[in-house]
Amino acid sequence: MIDVLLSFWNLKDLRKRVLLTVSLLLVARILIFIPLPLIRTVALKQLFDQNAFLGFLNIFSGGGLENFSVVTMGVGPYITASIIMQLLTIVSPALEELKKEGEYGQRKMNQYTRVLTFPLAIIQAYGVLLLLKQNSVLEAWTPLTLMATLIMMAAGTLFVMWLGEIMTESGVGNGISLLITLGILGSMPLQIQTLLTAAQSSGRYTTLIALASITLASIIFVIIINEGKRLVPIAYARRVRAGGSFGSIASHLPIKVNAAGVIPIIFAIALLAMPIFLGQFFRQAQSPWLAAFANTLIQYFQPSTNIYNIAYFFLVFIFTYFYTYVIFRPDQVAENLQKQGGFIPGVRPGKETAEYVRGIVNQITFFGGLFLAAIAILPALLQYKFPTQGFLLSGTSLLIVISVILETARQIQSQYLMRTYDVYNQ
Repeated sequence: MIDVLLSFWNLKDLRKRVLLTVSLLLVARILIFIPLPLIRTVALKQLFDQNAFLGFLNIFSGGGLENFSVVTMGVGPYITASIIMQLLTIVSPALEELKKEGEYGQRKMNQYTRVLTFPLAIIQAYGVLLLLKQNSVLEAWTPLTLMATLIMMAAGTLFVMWLGEIMTESGVGNGISLLITLGILGSMPLQIQTLLTAAQSSGRYTTLIALASITLASIIFVIIINEGKRLVPIAYARRVRAGGSFGSIASHLPIKVNAAGVIPIIFAIALLAMPIFLGQFFRQAQSPWLAAFANTLIQYFQPSTNIYNIAYFFLVFIFTYFYTYVIFRPDQVAENLQKQGGFIPGVRPGKETAEYVRGIVNQITFFGGLFLAAIAILPALLQYKFPTQGFLLSGTSLLIVISVILETARQIQSQYLMRTYDVYNQ
């Protein structure tokens, strides 16, 4: 991999893609330091120290929420819109048919997602403002300043979304995932410093060593799961060409243990953020039962609660299955193999091939989803033994960072090999 990174610089097209991605990430990073008005900085820092939920939301903002910047909401509303559109394709036959229409259908789905992002950004921005105001972080606002702040926050989300899409189309890697990863990596030095300071003040270096060992083990296992795959043997029928006949060609169909990548984690966190936002909206309701219900949502869906972590576990597991079948369709795989004259030895083409592939996907996705869900809630489980927030690096954040880095490196390597292959065959 190091050789690839050192040699790809001579390829102009790939070099431009990498430089574009780095430049846009730098722009996104600068934006998180441009603050919005109305904020009380000291009170905001104290609130973040006391509220773990805001720390989770800060992941999607790339660090913008912690600074109450122009990109406070980050890509959170866009992710929520993506989840809604993915769910709608299941219940809406029209959207399901549209999604099957190749590149045109994908463009239309992306357009609908962008349109939905704006109202969701306004709603989520208002929820964040209410949360901050109730904790005396914001100064009093007028209707004009409120409207201006909401528009700026929504515009920041749309701008970051645009940057992410440019990186996806013209750069390397998934732009949205890279933006989230950038925010996580930006907060790591401070979290590591906090852990070291706590260890020095308490003298409990064994706890620090234990956390470092568990973190290292988590990194290894996450890499193993992300790289693990099942190779299904494929053979192609004998072909007759000019000059003679050729026997069957052996190949394989790779099925990843974690085909969904980091998306289940992102989807689950974004979905679990919605009860808190709803609670903030209805907390001041005139109806007593509605206000009580809102307070219940806020109380039980904090990231430190058992209900949150149980829901988090099952959502990651369910979304792993859901997104795997969104991007990997056994029926389409069987159909494409049949069209190309390919078959799985010992399995009839067509429906039986689809069922065979579906069975394999179900088996390996079960273990992949179970592992992802377990790693996601591991920090919460270890809170009973190690009462520190530093291990968040080995939970959700670690899953996202490792998955995105591996996927981006894989894309760079594949694009490099594709271009060098073209050069060698000219």
